[in-house]
Amino acid sequence: MKDFAVARRRMVAEQLAGAGLTDQRVLSAMEEVPRHRFVPRQLHHRAHQPSALPIGFGQTISKPFTVGLMTTLLELKGHEHVLEVGTGSGYQGAVLSRLAGTVLSVERVQPLAMRAKNTLAELGYDNITVLAHDGICGVADHAPFDSIIVTACAPQLPPHLVSQLKDGGYLLIPVDKGREQILYRYRRQKEEVVIEQSVSCRFVPLLGGVETGATPDQLEGPVASVPTDGEQFA
Repeated sequence: MKDFAVARRRMVAEQLAGAGLTDQRVLSAMEEVPRHRFVPRQLHHRAHQPSALPIGFGQTISKPFTVGLMTTLLELKGHEHVLEVGTGSGYQGAVLSRLAGTVLSVERVQPLAMRAKNTLAELGYDNITVLAHDGICGVADHAPFDSIIVTACAPQLPPHLVSQLKDGGYLLIPVDKGREQILYRYRRQKEEVVIEQSVSCRFVPLLGGVETGATPDQLEGPVASVPTDGEQFA
């Protein structure tokens, strides 16, 4: 719809470009992907605001800047085979699919995985596959990956994910550091993994391979406290 297209352009201009993100491919992808399709219908009017929003099952869709920053840090060129751990709404995966060759996205909450899969299919995004799968161990059958992005906070760097990353590839993951979470960008260099970049962040936790729920008001700024399990998405 025209109103949503206008809202996306404003979102990109003010929240992404206005905050210093300059990768034009990322900006164009986020202007293209209809963010409102990945939130409950009653929250469509808030889809482009600078906040996380609840999507049910204790999970959220990250605020636009977070998605833009994480996507930018992967430095995708268009040919990559990407693994996303934590599909959630499917929005981050949708953005990645506009910038990479193929995307494999895994989500342990089966209803979320199914919902995201259906939304992506309806939008015609056919280079992204969603699996209902506990992603902390990665997906060895589809490895190696050029890039891996984790959208939940881990207590430490998961070794299985490192082993499935190509030499020279990036692994982007939030790690719990006690009083804060740090978003690290690791780069694999043969058998070593080097920290290249970091920034403070807030995500739902990924603990022992199990993503535990968090209330929306604990994540990425103010959000609507609306129960969304089973709500209408369209």
